[in-house]
Parts: sequence; C-alpha cells; structure tokens
Amino acid sequence: MFLKPKTLLFLLILLIASFVSLSVFINFNPLFAFDISTSVFMQQYHSNFLDKVMLAISFFGELPYSLLSVVIVALIFYYYKYKREAYFISATLISGLIILGIKNIINRPRPTSFYVRLVEVNRFQSYPSGHVLSYILFFGFLIILMNTLKTIPKTTRIIVTYFSAFLMITISFSRIYLGAHWFTDTLGGFLLGLICLYPLTYYYFKYKKETPQEKN
Repeated sequence: MFLKPKTLLFLLILLIASFVSLSVFINFNPLFAFDISTSVFMQQYHSNFLDKVMLAISFFGELPYSLLSVVIVALIFYYYKYKREAYFISATLISGLIILGIKNIINRPRPTSFYVRLVEVNRFQSYPSGHVLSYILFFGFLIILMNTLKTIPKTTRIIVTYFSAFLMITISFSRIYLGAHWFTDTLGGFLLGLICLYPLTYYYFKYKKETPQEKN
C-alpha cells in the first residue's frame, strides 16, 4: 500500500528541487505575466455570494483561527486518548515559523488593485502562500490519520477525509480569487506543504505502535 522508501526519498528530493527552483525564479521575477493572466481569468466571474464562499474556504488559515483550529483538534484527539496523534497535530504549528522565514527571504509584494480585484487585504509578503502550506500540512495529515486509525468510527473518518480533501483542493482557487496571492504563490505553498508533510508523516509511522484493533 505504501511507496518504497527509495521512491519516497526521490519524490522528496524532487519536491525540494522544484520548490527551490520556483523560489529562485520568483526572487528574480516578482511580477510574472502568467500570474497576472491567471488572476484575471479566475476573477472574471465574481459575485457577493462567491466572495463569501471563497472567504469561508480561507477561514481556517486566518489568524487567530488557524492557531485555534489546530489547538482544538489536538485537544479533541488528546481527550479521546489519541495523545501521540495530538502531539503530532500540534507540531504542524511549526510551519508558521517556516513560512514567515521564507516570506522574509523572498520578500515578494502582494497583488495590488492595479492588477487584480482585492477582496481580501493581507499584511505579510506574498510568496509562498501560508494558507496553502497550512492546509496541505494540517488537513493532509488529518486524512492520513483518518485512513490509519481504524478505531475511529467510520462515519467520522469519511466526513473528516472528504472535508479535508475539499479544503485542500479549493484553497488555492480561493487565495487567487480573493486577490490575496498569485498562482505561483499557491504553487510554492503546495510544494512546501508536501515537503513539511513528509517528515511529519515519516516520524509518525516510524515510531507508531499499532493497537490490536488497528491491525485488524
């Protein structure tokens, strides 16, 4: 079911190389024609209802709600005796420091009203997208847990899995539609999210001890 270690290592190296290459490109090309055309295409059909939908999709990535979401979910796992899982979920908060560091290094300006329609105004630098990174890491790890912890009721696992997958798929569209990010910002966040998900998942499975229920 799982990929071989060498295959996973190759994929990780490929992800890192792709992210570094994209970051170098963005550093020298902060304003990219393809990004502008993508944003214009994404925003050509808009409405008040769609604005609210896209803002709702991005809700879990906004401070302080992003922090509260992780803490609440970790506490729920801890309460139901999944203490180890709670610790790993809490560890996803470290990505906040990673994203701030890279944002300051690249220092790419946010999209402006000259190029795009601004539904949401943000403070920090544009590249990479912290929303996309946190969604890929946090909700991606939740999906992994839901497919691993067979002691959790099946209905709960299905709901959490589909809800998480929906947010992971739509967050990039949301950030571009809201005028908060360029396409390459979301691509960078996606790549970095997968890179961060790798060690989190690796160490979770490396030292995980299965219960009799999980083995069946």
